[in-house]
Amino acid sequence: MPGQAVLDSLPHPVVVVGDDDKIVGANSAAEGFFHASLSVMKRREVSWFVPFGSPLLGLIAQVRERGGAVNEYKVDIGTPRIGQEKLVDIHASPLSEAPGSVVLLFQERTMAEKLDKQLTSRGAARTVTGLAAMLAHEIKNPLSGIRGAAQLLEQSASEDDRSLTRLIMEETDRIVKLVDRMEVFSDERPIDREPVNIHVVLDHVKRVAENGFASKVRIVEDYDPSLPPVYANRDQLVQVFINLIKNASEALSGVNEPEIVVSTAFRPGVRLSVPGVQERVSLPLEFCVRDNGYGVPEDLRPHLFDPFITTKTNGSGLGLALVAKIVGDHGGVVECESGTRGTTFRILMPAFTGPIVHSGIED
Repeated sequence: MPGQAVLDSLPHPVVVVGDDDKIVGANSAAEGFFHASLSVMKRREVSWFVPFGSPLLGLIAQVRERGGAVNEYKVDIGTPRIGQEKLVDIHASPLSEAPGSVVLLFQERTMAEKLDKQLTSRGAARTVTGLAAMLAHEIKNPLSGIRGAAQLLEQSASEDDRSLTRLIMEETDRIVKLVDRMEVFSDERPIDREPVNIHVVLDHVKRVAENGFASKVRIVEDYDPSLPPVYANRDQLVQVFINLIKNASEALSGVNEPEIVVSTAFRPGVRLSVPGVQERVSLPLEFCVRDNGYGVPEDLRPHLFDPFITTKTNGSGLGLALVAKIVGDHGGVVECESGTRGTTFRILMPAFTGPIVHSGIED
């Protein structure tokens, strides 16, 4: 295949389909994407690698009919052979050197989709910010009056009526606690940050979890000991990972041999464009919390970080929204991948790049 070296240097899968719909060429990225060597791919028609009735086949026909390039976005070509979830943009164009042949370029919609969801989650968190400020001023004061009135009524009420006055007080206390939790979202003060050893944070969170809400869950550590510090607020990071591990432990109810894996890694290739900054921000630090539960219901996955979204009977739906706000305030990204074999929450954050000071001496 001409220009094979050039094609192999591309990060996106490229496949050439002949006029008989058989694959006649592919680059190394395509071999990895389709889990097959070039020699195996050349023995198959393209339909063998995609789901039955895939829009890809109609796209190839359109290119041949028009004699020009055609693009299709968000096409799911997932199969048990290459993976159940493979959402791609497909760029198809005719190959002038070989009439009837079509060049296909596949661009996975992975990080782009996740970053888009992250920006949506940040917007949702800002909505809660305004709502929290309103609730704090407009609801807590009347609730205080309602509770006080119930206390006065209790003094002169009959025994049967006292149960109702106690119910009023308990419910007002519950609402006040919910508003207090939401007030965290309205805190717009600058974050007090410093270089933080993420493993010290995770060790602390693990001790809290093992002696409390995750006492019946096995927590496994998979750390990269060479990781540089993260530039963050330690207490807020503790809150993030307590929320994630608590969420994971609750998702493991009824699971045999429940397990949570907490991992850290360095991913130098991840960069993100953020508003107000011309340069792309590097997010090389990856922190993951993975459970072996039954997964998040598919209809909830796109809205998982939105406020008031929860699968728990008595849940408020603010835990993951708070995680999204804290990570977003730190300039990071949080994403979720879930399936029938478990759920992974992945956090990408910037590393501390300044000098580290020990006892007044800079390293």
